Order: sequence, then C-alpha cells, then structure tokens
Amino acid sequence: MNNKIRKIGVLTSGGDSPGMNAAIRAVVRTALYYDLEVYGIRRGYQGMIEGDIYRMHTTDVANIIQRGGTILKTARSKEFMTEQGMKKAYNQLQKHDIEALVLIGGDGTFRGATQFFEQYTIPAVGVPGTIDKDLGGTDHTIGFDTALNTAVEAIDKIRDTAEAHDRLFVVEVMGRDAGYIALNSGIACGAEDILIPESKTNIKEVLDRIDRDERRKKQVHILVVAEGDGLHGGKGIFDHIKERFPTLDTRLCVLGHIQRGGAPSCADRVLASRLGYGAIQALRNDRTQVMAGIVDGKLAYTPFRNSTKQNSHISEDMLEMIRVLSV
Repeated sequence: MNNKIRKIGVLTSGGDSPGMNAAIRAVVRTALYYDLEVYGIRRGYQGMIEGDIYRMHTTDVANIIQRGGTILKTARSKEFMTEQGMKKAYNQLQKHDIEALVLIGGDGTFRGATQFFEQYTIPAVGVPGTIDKDLGGTDHTIGFDTALNTAVEAIDKIRDTAEAHDRLFVVEVMGRDAGYIALNSGIACGAEDILIPESKTNIKEVLDRIDRDERRKKQVHILVVAEGDGLHGGKGIFDHIKERFPTLDTRLCVLGHIQRGGAPSCADRVLASRLGYGAIQALRNDRTQVMAGIVDGKLAYTPFRNSTKQNSHISEDMLEMIRVLSV
C-alpha cells in the first residue's frame, strides 16, 4: 500500500459524458474513507494551469450521482500541450501539495496525461469517461449506455413521423472515429442502413438499396450515420440521396449534443462508481499511469499508452445482419 500519497486532485477533461458526476462522487468518497485529502480541479487541464483548485468534502458530492454533465466543468486546453503550459500546471500542483491525480475523460485526456506524467512523474490514474466507447482496456466507457439510449429514443420518434409522411430520414449520431452508437442504435431501431467510420461506405450500394425499397413500395427508410462516416457524415449522405432521388421526400436530422446530456442510466451510474472506486484503490496500491476499466466484469488496469484509441473490431457479421433484417 502506498502510504506516501496524502493529497489527490480530480478533474474531468474533454467532452462531457453522463456519469462523470457519479465518478467524481466515487473518487471523493473513496479517498475520504481512506483519510486522503481531495482537491477538485475545475475545467480540466486549463483549470490546472490557472490554479482553479479547491478542497472537496463529502457534502460537495451529495446528490450528484443522478446528474448529467460534470460539477467540475470541463474544457480542452491547447496551452497544456505546450512545454510552458505543462510547467504552469505542475507548479500549481506543487503549490497545492497535490501528490497524485485522478483523470476522468477520454482519449485526448489520456494522451495529454501520457506526455505530462512522463515528464513530471506524478502518479495518475485515468477513468474512462466518453460516450464513444473508443478506449482499449475496458468493455464499456462512462456515458456510452446513456448516449445510446438517448439516440434510440430519438430515432424511435423520428420513425413515427417518417411513417406518417412516407419519408426517408438520414439520422446522424455522434461518433467521429468510432461507430458504436450508430451501430447499436441502428440495430435497436431497425434502421435500413447503418454507416460507420470502421467500414468504408459504398454510396452506390446505399443508393441501390434505397432504389430497390422504393420500387417495392417500402414507405419508410431510416439511415443511421455516424458523424465520422467517410462521406462527411449525415450531410454528405443526404446530398448524395437528393442528387440521385430529387423527388424523394428526404430529411436530415442531426442529433448532436443531445446525446451528451441528461441523467445517466443505471448502468452508467454503477460503472462510474466502480471505476471511481477502482482509481483510488490503484493509487493506494502503487498502480499509476494506468486507466481503470472493467473487463469481463472485473476491475482491470491498462497503461495509458495502451488504452488510447483502441477500437474493438466491429464484426462484418453484424453489418450483414443489418441488411438482412432491413428487408
């Protein structure tokens, strides 16, 4: 057990995700249980640079487990990626006597941590908070389940109006580099086509399938597109459809940041609690420069460098299943 660490800092960085507050709560209360002092760092790495740091108590995290967003705020900091910015951040940690950090965020958060902590060797543990589910070393990331269910609810409603008007809808969901939200929401909502970054989009095949559906009088057609699809997301697909079928009643709906907000699901609250607790246990047992994750139902720890952008392979069988079930 590491008996040297007495003061830790916690921050949220990058895009917010539902369940971050639950993770903050778990970090703070687990640390306090073991008589550690906890300091909240507002606005991620930028707040670290500026010294926006305050001591946290158990009452600071009361009644937040059900809230979306993050009470610590979040930001992306270009300054932190410079040598001068990192030096400022380190000086602020020294000023507050912070000896270790818990970082709640995604790929960008851990990439920044890798560079910073290799230079200054401050113990750190990451907690995967991203709706994209694009990190290695964990079966799920905090916020994915909530964002997925938000997308499903929205697409179900879009299908209602599509059926009422005999329309084709292109629905863009989040996923710049990973198509997990698009894939899973599309399957759950019975989408006729799902387009994701991991699979090259053959626009001719997409348009030919729409043509076949039109000729056999299929009146509702839903395409779910990840924003990082190779044809420039939903707008790119929409433009191709309008060019080929100018008289077809077609609409584009971009769900956007609605997927980031809202109360976290039960699954995300439990996951965040386990990972926040696991982060403190890692620090107490001299495990640093790692991300806490859940693999096969158990806590697991993965070095930062091995956790970033490790998208799981998406089975071609799933993509084929989508086409079969859309008949």
